[in-house]
Amino acid sequence: MEKFKIGMAMRFFLLAMAGVILLGIWLTGFNTVHWVLYLPAALFILAAVTGICPGMGFSRLLFPPKK
Repeated sequence: MEKFKIGMAMRFFLLAMAGVILLGIWLTGFNTVHWVLYLPAALFILAAVTGICPGMGFSRLLFPPKK
C-alpha cells in the first residue's frame, strides 16, 4: 500500500483541483450539473485526506515503473 502514497505537494494540488471543480459546480448550479462531475471532486478529496491516490494506483497498473 505504501507505493500508492502521495506527497504533501500532490495532496495540496488535488485538494485545490477539487475546490475548483466544486466551485464550477456551485456556479453552474447543483441541480444543473450531471452527477458524474462529482466523482473526480470526491476522489480528489479522498486522495488529499488519506494520501492514497486511486488514480495513481490505476496508472501504475497500466504503466509499471521502469526498474
